[in-house]
Amino acid sequence: MQPGLFDDLSMPTVLCAGVDEAGRGPLAGPVFAAAVILEEGTRIDGLNDSKKLSAARREELALEVRERALAWCIASATVAEIDQFNILQATLLAMRRACEGLKYAPQQVLVDGNQVPRGLACTAQYVIGGDAKIPAISAASILAKSARDAYCDAMHERFPDYGFDRHKGYATALHLQRLLDLGPCEEHRRSFAPVKRHFEVLLTT
Repeated sequence: MQPGLFDDLSMPTVLCAGVDEAGRGPLAGPVFAAAVILEEGTRIDGLNDSKKLSAARREELALEVRERALAWCIASATVAEIDQFNILQATLLAMRRACEGLKYAPQQVLVDGNQVPRGLACTAQYVIGGDAKIPAISAASILAKSARDAYCDAMHERFPDYGFDRHKGYATALHLQRLLDLGPCEEHRRSFAPVKRHFEVLLTT
């Protein structure tokens, strides 16, 4: 089966893992991915694209997913891997790690977006907008986002002056100003333009 748009939105009868990521856009921190297998017939009310949920509701659903999913795994790719491979390849790497870390090996993987990770031991398809269409992908979106936010809170404990608990690493006005004032910390992605510019300035001064 070739990767492509998943047209039949009914749940497959095989063990199917939904996969999604969190943290492709931020200037700092790892990119996270989650894979979730929901047993056929399992219904978790409120599953949706994690970005459309409040933080409190997202945490409630993340707990329910971890309790009720047949299998789930959260994985990440480090800042060093993002800078080495680029953010797309690092995201696909995190997705593959999440799939490989599942308690049960999936027979099919459905990935939110328009690309699938290579090297999986089963068939894979991408689903554009899948985090709002496929419950297992929605569940993966929630787990990945929850884990990423928790990591950002931990970054705030280590580097409180940057405000990671507020902007979660995204290029907000606050973050860009702190980056200008303080320079990058070890969690900043040096391959991302606002961070990269800081080092280019240092080389020319």
